[in-house]
Parts: sequence; structure tokens; C-alpha cells
Amino acid sequence: MKQTEIYILSGFLGSGKTTLLKTLLQYEKQAGRKVGVVMNEIGKVSIDSTAISKDLPLKELLDGCVCCTIIDQFEEQLRKLLEENDLDAIYIETTGAAHPLEVYDACMSPSLATKIYMRGIITLVDLTLWTKQHTLDQVVGELIWEQIKHADLLLLNKSDLISESEQASTLYTIQSINPKAFAVFTTYADINPAFVNGISLQEKEKTSKLTIDQLTLQTFVYTFQQPISHEKFEQFILTLPSSFYRIKGFVRFIESNMLYSFQYSNGQPILLPDMMDYPTTLVFIGTQLDKISLEQSLEKLVETRLNDMNDKH
Repeated sequence: MKQTEIYILSGFLGSGKTTLLKTLLQYEKQAGRKVGVVMNEIGKVSIDSTAISKDLPLKELLDGCVCCTIIDQFEEQLRKLLEENDLDAIYIETTGAAHPLEVYDACMSPSLATKIYMRGIITLVDLTLWTKQHTLDQVVGELIWEQIKHADLLLLNKSDLISESEQASTLYTIQSINPKAFAVFTTYADINPAFVNGISLQEKEKTSKLTIDQLTLQTFVYTFQQPISHEKFEQFILTLPSSFYRIKGFVRFIESNMLYSFQYSNGQPILLPDMMDYPTTLVFIGTQLDKISLEQSLEKLVETRLNDMNDKH
């Protein structure tokens, strides 16, 4: 009986999971293999799925975490993906709040276990976040440690953004947390697929269970009805507190006719032109979000744009 390989992509918010997934899917396509994807988003709107080719079998799980609040939905969607397609592999991109061991356990349910071959857990570590872990909420820090501890392959990502001495001390600490997993420094989650092919599944030992509920992560979705000022948007981003872990989505500016993809993780914004035509929606993820104040600030960006237009007339 054919068994479909399962890879779990783990890592905290903004660590580079979607970027890695795109690289791995391109490699699988070149190898002529048939693959499917399960993507889990904490919020009610899917943003990362826009990066997945429309010809790939995809199951999306929104508004919850596959390791706890929507675990039943996860098992059902994974089962459908297996039954509806003849796949060589399935990549599961978890939310940044997911405990990888709980996702692993969900995959190993009796109804699925005989149909799959668990290749392992690939955890991405955002080194810019790791170097300032002393500033993190305690539960966030514990979750990142758990994601590292249960990995079979560790990608120490954004290594170009920290010094060589920080790289050395980080590698020492991470290998002390998980001495069995192979660890490799990466930039933009760029990795030789041979590392993934050679992944070795380690025995999993249950410890703590950290879930999205304990993290008290909140999401807020906002859709712009009109283009906004680029300058005002940059000023808005600079005022955000550290409780905003992740922002992702698409925006349009009055200074340009283009659509832009916007990514923000742990204080680092990235804005890139996008050739597609997606809704200008942003998803905010963080703790202690003042949603009323946030919505008012975003509405002011639109008001500023309208005021500028009136002044010109």
C-alpha cells in the first residue's frame, strides 16, 4: 500500500515558513512528484495561500490552530487530501502558534496512520527574534523552545541579520536544546533540498502542551477601500508596539498604480510589488490588540488620502 510522505513546517510567526514552502514545492515540481499542501491560518482570511500554485491540491484551515481548536477539521481535511489525490508528499504549514508535536500526533490518528509516512518536522528559527528573546512574553519564548526541541531539521533563518559571534552562540544554545536535529543557517529560508530529503525522524517525547489559547494571540483583519499614502503608511508602521508579531497582506498607494505585498514580522517590514490583483486586505496578529484604536488609525490613512485629494482640487 502506497504511503504519502508528510512534512510538517513549524516555526513562530514570521520565521519564513511560506518562503520555505515555495522553495520546496518548486523542487518537487522539478522532480516530477505530485504534492499537496495543508495551510493553517490563525485569522479568518487566508493570505499565504496566494503563494501556492492553483494547480496544486490545497486544503486551508482558517480561524484557529490545527494543534488544538480545529484539530478535528485538520484530520478531516488531511483525510480528504489523501483520498481525493494520488500524492507522493504533503507539506503541512502550521501557524506560528502551533506546537509541532500536537500536529504530529494529529497526523498519526488511527484513520490516517496507515496511509502516511511521517518524514519529520522542519522548524524555522527567526534569529532576529531569538537574539531578543529576553523581551518576549514568557509563553512565546517557551513555545519557540518547544518548536526547536521537537524538530528533525532546524533552519536558523535570517542569519544575515545577526553577527558571526551571535551566530556561534545561537548555534551552541540551539544544539543544546536539540542535539539530534541537523541545524543549518539560512537566508530567506533558502536551503538545498538534499537536507530535506535526508531528514531523519527522531523519537518524539511529550513534554508541555502550549496552545494558541495560552498565547492569547489575537487577529484583526482590515480591508482598504481605496489606495492610501505610502508616507503615512510607513509612519503608521513605525508607531506599532512590540505586541504586534505579524502583519501580512496587500496594499495600494496613491503614488503608484501597482499592488504591493506587505510582510511584517517582529518589527521588520518588507514591501514588494505584486503582479496579481488581490484584495487590499491586511491581517494583524499579536497580543493585547486594541482593535478599536487600530481600526481608527487605519481609517485615518484613508481619510488622509481623501483630504489630500480635496486639497489638490
